[in-house]
This record gives sequence, C-alpha cells and structure tokens, in this order.
Amino acid sequence: QVQLVESGGGLVQAGGSLRLSCAASGGTFSSYSMGWFRQAPGKEREFVARIPAGGGRTYYADSVKDRFTISRDNAKNTVNLQMNSLKPEDTAVYYCAADVIHGGYFPDRTAYTFWGQGTRVTVSS
Repeated sequence: QVQLVESGGGLVQAGGSLRLSCAASGGTFSSYSMGWFRQAPGKEREFVARIPAGGGRTYYADSVKDRFTISRDNAKNTVNLQMNSLKPEDTAVYYCAADVIHGGYFPDRTAYTFWGQGTRVTVSS
C-alpha cells in the first residue's frame, strides 16, 4: 500500500507562487508514474501534470503549461509541483496520485491507483 501526503497549499495573491510537495511511503516510489490533479468547488477532478517513474518528459494540462513545473526526487520519495503566475481559476484542492501500471501520458484519473488527501490552494484576485 502506498501512502501519499500533500503539503504546501495556502492562500496566495494572483501572480504569486506556491510549491506543493507530496511525500510517499510504502511501495516502490521510483517505479511509479506520479501525477497532480485538482478539483475546484462544483467541478470534476482534473489532470494538472504528470511525471514518469524515472523523470524525463513531463506532461501538463494546457491551462497550466508554462506556469507549473512538476519534478520528483526518487531518493527522497517526493514529487513537487511548482506553481508560478497563479490565477484565481487555479483555486482548488490539489491531489497527488500514483500510477503503478502505466508509463507515458495518462491524464485520466482512473489510471491512478493511490491518492493523497489533498491540499487546498486559494488564489485571491
């Protein structure tokens, strides 16, 4: 069983930055693709970013491309999401998730087996 714990959320003004972190325990973190998703009030959970097990090519939703950066440290079992130039529409609960099966690009949340509890990000205008 893999446990994921997010941290780093908070309140920030539009144009500001936040760095989210997700700490993993259990399982073999270095063999999992990792993703970040978000869910705004009244909306479905949506894909934000993904990084393969060994790092390398990363994938982003169009809405966050060039503003957000996903990275991972397999020695520390962590995956991070650096969020710059934040907008009010980025307000959501952000979740990290582990895909223990697939490599490549899988934005569908059903591809992910394990989920964290989420961390709230609020961007004020």
